[in-house]
Amino acid sequence: MTFSFKQLIVAGGPVLLVLTALSIYSIALIWERWTAYKKAFGGLGELMQKMRALLKANDLKQITELCARSKHPAAEIVHKAATASGTRAEKRELVEKALEWHTSRLNKSLAAIATIGSVAPFIGLFGTVIGVIRAFKDLSLYAGAGPSVVAMGIAEALVNTAAGLFVAVPAIVAYNFFTHRASLFASEVNWVAEQVIEQADEENLVGAR
Repeated sequence: MTFSFKQLIVAGGPVLLVLTALSIYSIALIWERWTAYKKAFGGLGELMQKMRALLKANDLKQITELCARSKHPAAEIVHKAATASGTRAEKRELVEKALEWHTSRLNKSLAAIATIGSVAPFIGLFGTVIGVIRAFKDLSLYAGAGPSVVAMGIAEALVNTAAGLFVAVPAIVAYNFFTHRASLFASEVNWVAEQVIEQADEENLVGAR
């Protein structure tokens, strides 16, 4: 006995509808995060390259002016590091708080994506169990019947299993990708900000002599 695609969808039952809704929601979240990350990382490489070159030249003034002109979140953080007053520890704390705020914005909705990636296989498994129960129930009602009697229940089980994995895999991949990018953003900006703080303190020491 063969099933058409429409019949397989019908065989999935209510569980498949839940997985379909989760898939649509997951795709919407992933797309929203993709656009946000594209905006956050747009021009970041070029900005970091310019800052590193100016750091090698010990040109803190140019770094400050570059950050003041740029509207990039990384430039805002480095500008705070360059212009903030206080001890080195206080400046580091200011940078850490700014990084934490921007990273939390990048990580927005990632918990929901991770939850979908974790829960979807179990929802599919739930549908699988229901399908198997249905198959055995049909088999008990029609003793001596052929495989066609239990085919619908088995199809329901297999369709929901596949659907659960189909929803989970992209969500998990997206979550890992986004968290890695957020961590990369934080580490790169923190390194530059630390170098700027050190140069600012050195200049202040020289000026105080």
